[in-house]
Amino acid sequence: MALSDSEKAEHAAKMKALKAKQDAEVKTKTIHRGVVIVNTGNGKGKSTSGFGVAIRAAGHGQKVAVMQFVKGTWKTGEQAALKRFPEITHEVSGDGFTWNTQDVEQDIASAKAGWARAVEMIQGGEFKVVVLDEINIALRYNYLDAAAVAQVLRDKPEQVSIVLTGRDAPQEVIDAADTVTEFQVVKHAYKAGIRARKGVEF
Repeated sequence: MALSDSEKAEHAAKMKALKAKQDAEVKTKTIHRGVVIVNTGNGKGKSTSGFGVAIRAAGHGQKVAVMQFVKGTWKTGEQAALKRFPEITHEVSGDGFTWNTQDVEQDIASAKAGWARAVEMIQGGEFKVVVLDEINIALRYNYLDAAAVAQVLRDKPEQVSIVLTGRDAPQEVIDAADTVTEFQVVKHAYKAGIRARKGVEF
């Protein structure tokens, strides 16, 4: 619909005031450091969001590390896509979903090996962003010690940002984080009998 000159002027005035307010708020944010982000909850999109951060950082020319826990040999689109980015180092520590391996000692050993490598990625100085995909699942099953993981998050190098994904993030990790988002289910196609789709779910 066409707006009158007075409506256009009113809109411009509102946006000018909004911009001034936003600019003033931005000036109050004076801390420059990396952040710890936790994506948790039962909703879809936690890992997808983490991979989005990895690609965004790579787009700025930053070195990125992605360590995937739990998913193991499951072939996913993100594994193939991340190979196209020379800035991204992608490694997998898990041997598959716990109901596939059915070997708790193997799962624990894989999680610990992945975490040891992740600590190297965080502390080594090479990477600006480290994504720990599905690490919250490893913590949920007590494959890793939540207090030890939280300590590494608190002691991380100042300019490193870390993204942790997976449902049921433990309180220790939440407390150590700067930003925590809980993904909630409203509807999910799988509940309606629709199978997970290549390129959307994996």
